[in-house]
Amino acid sequence: MDFDNGTGNFSGSLFPYITALAAVTVWIASIPVASAETIRVALQQQAESITVTSLHGLLIRSNGDEKLSAGRSVRVSVGSSSSGLMVDGRQVRSDTAELRGRNGDLVLNGVTLPGRVIVKRQNNGMLVVNELDLEEYIKGVVPAEMNPAWHPEALKVQAIAARTYALYQMRQVGKKDFDILSSTKDQVYQGRTGSNAAVVRAVEQTRNLILTYGELPIFAAYHSTAAGPTEDAMYVWSMDVPYLKGVECPFDIDSPHYQWRTDVSLPLLERRLREEGFSVGVIASIDPMSYTRSGRVAQIRILHSDGELLLRGEDLRRIVGYVTLASTMFDFELTGLRIQFTGRGAGHGVGLCQWGAKALAERGYSAETILHYYYPGTEIRTLTSLPH
Repeated sequence: MDFDNGTGNFSGSLFPYITALAAVTVWIASIPVASAETIRVALQQQAESITVTSLHGLLIRSNGDEKLSAGRSVRVSVGSSSSGLMVDGRQVRSDTAELRGRNGDLVLNGVTLPGRVIVKRQNNGMLVVNELDLEEYIKGVVPAEMNPAWHPEALKVQAIAARTYALYQMRQVGKKDFDILSSTKDQVYQGRTGSNAAVVRAVEQTRNLILTYGELPIFAAYHSTAAGPTEDAMYVWSMDVPYLKGVECPFDIDSPHYQWRTDVSLPLLERRLREEGFSVGVIASIDPMSYTRSGRVAQIRILHSDGELLLRGEDLRRIVGYVTLASTMFDFELTGLRIQFTGRGAGHGVGLCQWGAKALAERGYSAETILHYYYPGTEIRTLTSLPH
């Protein structure tokens, strides 16, 4: 998920339409103490080896009932055989191993993790999954997706959005070995890293609270900086839902990503396009073809020595790199063998603007009011109240 964990302060007056934020201020007072939900987070795919430690020792189970003795540290790898895993140099029959701490967290390649780690061999690599309580997972997402020093209400906003996004992914149809990725392809998750008392408090104060539409968890997309109106999900993912329509967002002007400039070499773009399967020759010109309602580039036309290529703005961003091309709200100019981009904002622009949430929280708006503004028409409900 597009995110930002920078710092900054909002200054200046809010625009007149900020009155829309005052419409909803209801908070759910009665929150169940615990949730039975567990989530499976893919930490690594096609890993060759991992090292797991635990201060009080490890419990390892393989092949269902086969228990493997271990001390405080163990190395699991693929090995040279066509099947099975290697545990501390010992070949085991199973393609799956489960690791738990005897009395506490695990440390995987230097990252402290709650819950258990499941390793599954897949071809010549390993899928590494952290299975844990949903609320513990959210404690690992919030400080990775938002600066933990930000206003408490902003942290609550992030906690509810992250919990909702996770539950949405968990409920998607299809059998697989994990529910969600630990990267920006879903949400960044870093175990216990970066968590502090403020993060824990924000998660606990919003425990089990999610955003719903039609009694179902929403696709709670979020991004760093809108730098203008937020985007309709239709333009990014062809997803036509009422709660992901663009809203005005003049609140994030203090974001370090509000304006940016970058250059991309034409030979690099040509190579990246070919790696993505596009048959392109030498690029002669690049022109915008259409824009979204929020002013972002919807489609561009690339003329090259072998013909013409029409490309979505979001696809260009993905191909060039999300860090290099921070958003699709850009202008560009072809100069020699370089494309000069001048842009605003960071992320896909859909849903919650994190820097906007920060500014609004600092002005005294509650988490639920901020969420209802960026996700119009949604309700805040407890996870346990959802239909099964």
